[in-house]
Amino acid sequence: MIPDEQAVEIKKLLLEQIENTFPKESKPSAKEKIDSMDNEQLEVFLKENNLISQGNNEQKCIFCSIVFSDIPSHKISENLEAMAVLEINPVSRGHILIIPKKHISIPDGKTPEKISELSKEIEKRMKSVLKPKKILYEKNSLFGHDVINLIPVYKNESLKSKRYKADKKELEEILGLLSKEEETPKKEQKKSPESKSEKVRVPRRIP
Repeated sequence: MIPDEQAVEIKKLLLEQIENTFPKESKPSAKEKIDSMDNEQLEVFLKENNLISQGNNEQKCIFCSIVFSDIPSHKISENLEAMAVLEINPVSRGHILIIPKKHISIPDGKTPEKISELSKEIEKRMKSVLKPKKILYEKNSLFGHDVINLIPVYKNESLKSKRYKADKKELEEILGLLSKEEETPKKEQKKSPESKSEKVRVPRRIP
């Protein structure tokens, strides 16, 4: 059966999907149904909707569903092996998830190169735009699919800190800030020999 901590995270993702994709009149009843499920009922629901694997079937977990756009997300950037999305229930403003595109476990201290590159790129943007005291690099997992949490620390936040529901305005604002491509420094134009400070003087023509 699904552990309590995972059940909480899964319900948050499902409620966000309902909020973003369901017709207005259907949202209250759908949310109530998800909220009322115990862990066993939630696991059955996920299997029925192909959101977790059953036996040898190649079905998708929650994070795989985000990767394949079956669940909407606020994507900041991606490369061949990972994508960076905003955590919708963050512990601090600008909390980012780095999600590997393959359903993998990441060994401690052995983060694959492309996933590490994306993490460092996003971390650099976060430091520049959000101005936190530091950024925590924390790994966690759902159904064997590891993700990396990049958590801006403004006071003393950690992965165990109390979470809050980020509203649409906050998510879109941070998405806009962090999605902006960094300006590439202009390359210095090579000066031709003629453009040196001392011009070559041509002798006057003698008639």
